[in-house]
Amino acid sequence: MRRVVRQSKFRHVFGQAVKNDQCYDDIRVSRVTWDSSFCAVNPRFVAIIIEASGGGAFLVLPLHKTGRIDKSYPTVCGHTGPVLDIDWCPHNDQVIASGSEDCTVMVWQIPENGLTLSLTEPVVILEGHSKRVGIVAWHPTARNVLLSAGCDNAIIIWNVGTGEALINLDDMHSDMIYNVSWNRNGSLICTASKDKKVRVIDPRKQEIVAEKEKAHEGARPMRAIFLADGNVFTTGFSRMSERQLALWNPKNMQEPIALHEMDTSDGVLLPFYDPDTSIIYLCGKGDSSIRYFEITDESPYVHYLNTFSSKEPQRGMGYMPKRGLDVNKCEIARFFKLHERKCEPIIMTVPRKSDLFQDDLYPDTAGPEAALEAEEWFEGKNADPILISLKHGYIPGKNRDLKVVKKNILDSKPTANKKCDLISIPKKTTDTASVQNEAKLDEILKESKSIKDTICNQDERISKLEQQMAKIAA
Repeated sequence: MRRVVRQSKFRHVFGQAVKNDQCYDDIRVSRVTWDSSFCAVNPRFVAIIIEASGGGAFLVLPLHKTGRIDKSYPTVCGHTGPVLDIDWCPHNDQVIASGSEDCTVMVWQIPENGLTLSLTEPVVILEGHSKRVGIVAWHPTARNVLLSAGCDNAIIIWNVGTGEALINLDDMHSDMIYNVSWNRNGSLICTASKDKKVRVIDPRKQEIVAEKEKAHEGARPMRAIFLADGNVFTTGFSRMSERQLALWNPKNMQEPIALHEMDTSDGVLLPFYDPDTSIIYLCGKGDSSIRYFEITDESPYVHYLNTFSSKEPQRGMGYMPKRGLDVNKCEIARFFKLHERKCEPIIMTVPRKSDLFQDDLYPDTAGPEAALEAEEWFEGKNADPILISLKHGYIPGKNRDLKVVKKNILDSKPTANKKCDLISIPKKTTDTASVQNEAKLDEILKESKSIKDTICNQDERISKLEQQMAKIAA
């Protein structure tokens, strides 16, 4: 009997690494033993956690700054311990959060054209964890809401605009949290933990909505992410150390909707999900391939599409938001693969003959505008992402500066919920506007000084070269 091939416009998606001159070279990627992606990307910058002596640091490079990166290139280096995770704010392309072994979360504002000097002063330091912070994740739709999870098995949700910890979930996990994922509108989170449980949690009610024990029976780390329809997708290991992927309905977590075994390999599978096309890309740490699957409503629900293979193993992976892709080339995903000493973009394309805008590949996607303010979300409101069309390509707007307005703790009314009393005492209560102006002035002065120094160096170099030429000519 002839086998009918399933119809899908993504069957022929192919991946291609860019040419060498479009890679970011000579980067000492972090060697810290932690299963995060080590890389975060947005339509302006790529950020990469790097090796740093005496603390933790990460690079922030404008996307166009390809080629060899000088060893003296400025870094973001305010942490006193290695940086474990970084995440760009979805509502401001110049704001990035970092979690570190020094038990703090820091939020940074990157200058519009990238760094000219190393950045040591964050906009705000969020202190509340008692052990290292391995996970940071911004809320998808509410402005200035940031989640962090640490090895103290606690999840804290911060209002970055005031520097306060407003929700602390410190009694829900009995063991280390492997990852945390927000759902589409940010009303729920799902977590994968070392105790082999997958939990779906309502953070504002501070209750577990659903949980599954032994979602994957193996002892190696799991991952769990929310899909756009509310289902949960997990990756993990079987008892025989085979890598697995599974799909769950949070309303009934007794049995998975689908469970597939893939291969035997040690690397943790990092899932990257595109809600517009329902494609999941699986990148194994230490693998040299990216597998991708389409999620549909028909059995077997998780359909294997293809594998992108290369020679070099990946140390980490960055994933570009949809609004940063080139729609004219039918690009549906772009990865930033970390090697030992470089970062290599990989472009996923759907082959099409027409040059016209392919509206079936690019439905309206989540834009950079926040649907809610932080206070509205903490009060209980929900909102779906504000969508934008990519028909004419995405044109980034002007990002507003992240301003942190510290509240006077003495004025804060006692809240009914005891767990909300975890307000970290702000470090600086100076007038933020004047401090920001001074900082800006400092930055301009330093930049002009560095430019003058560069000019002096170039002058010296030119005169030396002229002397050498004179000698050769003589």
